[in-house]
Amino acid sequence: MGRIERCISDDGTVVVLAEDSTDIVEAARQIHNTSKVCTAALGRLLTGASIMGYMLKSSEQTLTLRVSGDGEAGAVIAASDASGNVKGYIMNPHVELPLKPNGKLDVGKAVGSEGTLSVIKDFGLREPMIGQVPLISGEIAEDLTSYFAASEQIPTVCSLGVLVDKAGRTAKAGGFLIQLLPTADDTVIDRVEKGIRSVLPVTTMLREGCTPFEICKKVLPEFSVQPLDSDETEYRCDCSRNRVTKALLSTGVEALEEMAQDEITEVRCHFCPSVYKFTSEQIKNLIKKAK
Repeated sequence: MGRIERCISDDGTVVVLAEDSTDIVEAARQIHNTSKVCTAALGRLLTGASIMGYMLKSSEQTLTLRVSGDGEAGAVIAASDASGNVKGYIMNPHVELPLKPNGKLDVGKAVGSEGTLSVIKDFGLREPMIGQVPLISGEIAEDLTSYFAASEQIPTVCSLGVLVDKAGRTAKAGGFLIQLLPTADDTVIDRVEKGIRSVLPVTTMLREGCTPFEICKKVLPEFSVQPLDSDETEYRCDCSRNRVTKALLSTGVEALEEMAQDEITEVRCHFCPSVYKFTSEQIKNLIKKAK
């Protein structure tokens, strides 16, 4: 299980969320058999989606992040519910790249710096709300910060990290997000900036044993922070046979007629190992419904 915490400064000017997503990222690594750099790329997006999903206002709402860059990893997708439970997918999970000169995994190169970040919020209305910004670096956290500035006009600091061990397993993963509330003035901005200059990487704080609440305090050393709420989070895929059936119906009669020629049609979930099988007769029954 992961753990997420939301806090507010005692003067009501700043909100901060922090998450330990180690178990979530490791679950994704095992499901998708990702290379080290792809574990880091997918893990960062999963963590960002989980934190942003936790910021939704209703349990019925969902959030999806899609990074479409020009890197070898291809598209990276993460979707979260309002409790921070998340699932994800990376198009090319086995990409291997040399480390950067500083010894870090080159997530930016794997994802690419040319392309777009799409933020899709489903509020249960007829159409979802979609915001899209150009990629800044492909490093994920910088791109999310750019999204908040450009699309929501909210001053935001975002940090995401994934530490992978020599065997390729997820050693630590997590992130934090700081946002200024409308009551913040320039002095608050100065205090936030002063505090984050000396903040350690989130994976370092997690390795030192910090909890998400302790991370919230460490990233805002100029403020006294109070906990608002917290919850456990996990990698959770909500696929089902009913959802897959609806998806097949949406493909249309012509596509279904083509599927019906095969004795068995297998539909594999992109987000988990589930495989759903439909016989030719079952597909023919779907054709009747689609007409």
